[in-house]
Amino acid sequence: MLLLLTLLICASPSVLGELEGSQFEDDIDYDLADFDLDIAPRRVPRQVKTILTKETKPHIQELSIKTTIISRYAFTAVYCAMLNRHSAATEAVFQFQIPADAYVSNFTMIIGGRVYQSEVRPKEKRVRQENGKPRNKESGDASPEPEVEVFRMAAKIPGRNRAVFLLTYEELLQRRLGRYEHITSLRPLQLVSRLSLEVTIVDHSLIKDLEVLPLRNGRSNGAANVPNAPRIPAKSEPPVTTVIKNEKNVCKITFTPNIVQQAKITTNGILGDFVIRYDVQRDMGIGDIQVLNGHFVHYFAPKDLPVVPKNVVFVIDTSASMLGTKIRQTKDALFTILRDLRPDDRFNFISFSNKIKVWQPNRLVPVTPLTVRDAKKFIFMLMPTGGTNIDGAIQTGSSLLRDYLSGPDASQNSVSLIIFLTDGRPTVGEMQSMAILGNTRSAVQEKFCIFTIGIGNDVDYRLLERMSLENCGMMRRIHEEADASAMLKGFYDEIGTPLLSDIRINYTEDSVQYVTQHMFTNYFNGSEIVIAGKLTNESAESLHVQVTASNNDKSIILETDVPLRHRQIETEKHVKAATAAMAASAKAPGSGGAQGLGVALDSVAEDFVERVWGFLSVKEGLRSRLRSQTSKEREDHTHQATNLSLTYHFLTPLTNLVVEKPEVMADGTMAPAPTITPAVGEAVSTANELPGDTEQGNPQKSNRKPGSQTSSQSNTIGKVERRPAKKSITISKTSADGDPHFVVEFPLSKLTVCFNINGEPGHILRLVSDHKHSGVTVNGKLIGAPAPPGSHKQQRTYFSTITIVVDRPKRAYIEVTPKKVILDGRDRIVLPCHSTAAVDSGVLSLSIVGKSNVTVTVGGNISFVILLHQYKNPAPYQRDHLGFYIGNSKGLSHNCHGLLGQFLYEEVGLAELPAQGDMKPSPVLKVKDRSVLVVQKSRRIYSGTQSVDCWFARNNAAKLIDGQYEDYLMSHMFDTGDWPHGTNTV
Repeated sequence: MLLLLTLLICASPSVLGELEGSQFEDDIDYDLADFDLDIAPRRVPRQVKTILTKETKPHIQELSIKTTIISRYAFTAVYCAMLNRHSAATEAVFQFQIPADAYVSNFTMIIGGRVYQSEVRPKEKRVRQENGKPRNKESGDASPEPEVEVFRMAAKIPGRNRAVFLLTYEELLQRRLGRYEHITSLRPLQLVSRLSLEVTIVDHSLIKDLEVLPLRNGRSNGAANVPNAPRIPAKSEPPVTTVIKNEKNVCKITFTPNIVQQAKITTNGILGDFVIRYDVQRDMGIGDIQVLNGHFVHYFAPKDLPVVPKNVVFVIDTSASMLGTKIRQTKDALFTILRDLRPDDRFNFISFSNKIKVWQPNRLVPVTPLTVRDAKKFIFMLMPTGGTNIDGAIQTGSSLLRDYLSGPDASQNSVSLIIFLTDGRPTVGEMQSMAILGNTRSAVQEKFCIFTIGIGNDVDYRLLERMSLENCGMMRRIHEEADASAMLKGFYDEIGTPLLSDIRINYTEDSVQYVTQHMFTNYFNGSEIVIAGKLTNESAESLHVQVTASNNDKSIILETDVPLRHRQIETEKHVKAATAAMAASAKAPGSGGAQGLGVALDSVAEDFVERVWGFLSVKEGLRSRLRSQTSKEREDHTHQATNLSLTYHFLTPLTNLVVEKPEVMADGTMAPAPTITPAVGEAVSTANELPGDTEQGNPQKSNRKPGSQTSSQSNTIGKVERRPAKKSITISKTSADGDPHFVVEFPLSKLTVCFNINGEPGHILRLVSDHKHSGVTVNGKLIGAPAPPGSHKQQRTYFSTITIVVDRPKRAYIEVTPKKVILDGRDRIVLPCHSTAAVDSGVLSLSIVGKSNVTVTVGGNISFVILLHQYKNPAPYQRDHLGFYIGNSKGLSHNCHGLLGQFLYEEVGLAELPAQGDMKPSPVLKVKDRSVLVVQKSRRIYSGTQSVDCWFARNNAAKLIDGQYEDYLMSHMFDTGDWPHGTNTV
């Protein structure tokens, strides 16, 4: 879950002004030492020195942005370091623009050596608190998203101190007009000492048509009418200092302007959007399917198909508010669109205000020179006046198209659509949104699609989006000051060339589950269909895929068997290529904050297919919620989308991102921090320390510059004491280890019982549940692997992640994977599992024996031990995994539950079932008034170092455990929900 480390733009007001034409005194000599420039001070023009020294807000020393795009899924991480040069505490404002389709997945502040980690929580009504969030996503019922969102967080920095802001977000790039487009906003609002942008593209297919555009500014990025905003040069060349390295399946683009080069572009820090466009090589057929860790993603974008004829009705708002630029640009776009209509298309125009005018009543006309000429006359004569009758216009357009489709001239294999444009809200006729939507559904009758376009700020965008979603279309927003003509034409180009209709994509029955949308009304040239899902059987050899669709007068069927193991290996290869590229950039000289970003991006890349599934599932849940017809339906979709948002730590319209604010003491210092105690020769690295401040290797050796010192400005967490870690651990036999084998020790009964749980990859199991009493919950997530040769099982499952959540006296948690441990208490600490360390955060404490085990202690009377099982050269059926052992359970209550917790205070008895007929006497375990048939077995525990004799309960522990397997499934890793049947009784 909490994965990357960053994306952000720090926003601190700066001095605006032209680089040239300013008057300065020749004898002024500015001290630039505080700014930590990446250029010699003597090479900095005096104008730039003046701008820097006049800054009153904290100065951005470093802004490092790293994006890794793996098969069209982009992870972006931003590192922003600000310096308060003044002696008094000063407020810093961190601000960054992110694409509207992206989700923030993590935000962290490091101020005065303290770490403040964000937490994603379900949104509550009227919550009043300080949340870091995109401003346009504050309400679950908000208007549809604009092209960008602004993430903003303000915090105080102590005097002569430094703050680091870390932001990460994720997005699935959409293919439009045959290209993917990735945009990074570069608007720090001041000159930055060290600015770097790095984008790495890794794809299963060959990368082609790569293009880096000049820095772009416009209304959508908020730079309109800014006097010093840069202008795009006439010649389309990449921005200065851009370096492009393209090697077939891996491409790397860097942009690193020093402070002087930034000032030559603009002195106000609004550089613009860094835009990358590209496509990938495609083969004819079923598309590209990638498989990783029990999930799959399917990219389908056929090419070289005949164009399907379309029947299109343009419904254009001509109310008084369209007067001026809006109607002129709309007319310009319609004139251009008329030229692009194909001979086989049919079309008509409707204008609406108070009155509704139909260009050609009761019919759709073919595309001929004569009809095009007459249509231009109709468009030219459009005159804005009156109010806005949205309902009447939609009813008229729908009736016109519906009557044509039921007539003799209609082609059965054509694509029919309404393109509806307005700049306002309904003011005439029906004005209630729900009534308009109901009337629209009744008029459309699922026979065609409605595509809606809103212009300006006075539009009911929620109405337009829901109207399009309920009628298989999509909505596009055009800002007030934008070039409406170009955007209208671009939108039409996206939907003007249909290639397929009635697309249905099916997979082997019972082989997949939780598949995202797989039926589509239309496929338009230059776009892409993306489907993701979970595999129910990872050990299956193949997955049968069938695509059916209509093209013009033909039915198309594409089928193939996808070799799952081969696809898994191929997907793992290009994930390794991505992580190798990130590692190389992190090691590069001058990489600065990029080192931490590389580690963060690396961790999420390994699960990118699952995160694509999570991303698409959340989007789909929100769309379903928006078009829900009943409150129950809406509630179900809300619950599902909220749980997924929490699972993947996404900031969505249903969640808040909450972060504790730093507390500056009366003397300007920060509160004390927890103590980290690494072992001799080990270093605590990652997010705990600022890049450049980390000691590597032996403590006597340091990479610090001469004269540097550890202080409140070093941003390390607390005091660091080096001492040997304890190697010995004491644990009970009660455990869940292996694939997974459960062992329960009953000391009072002097018996040991064991059982297996055959779960599914991706399932999250409740191991210990004592939320209401001690406040402790332990959950474990399963990962799948093929069974070894000769095994009777089809697949095996292991624990890949274990979380321990504590709610008393304050919420905290520990998340353990085979590679890292995340402790989130008062501060957030990330530790690698290969190092030995001990950490005490008050509520929780942990000790790590590198590459061996992690011991977690809660309140002194509860402890758990997690064994780390890692393979240096794993076989195909081996996976790095975890083993969970209960060390001390005295602090857990008698009401504790979970697969292991329910047995902690139970007594069991062993009896013998008398022989019946040819059946021999059978041992029976008496548990909670239940009788469970058992057999004697031997189990190896503690990484195989010990054997234990136990009584084994078959059939997934039926009758041994309370309830059924499904009762122990959790919605996400941090779910602390109560046992559904109350206490540990039947």
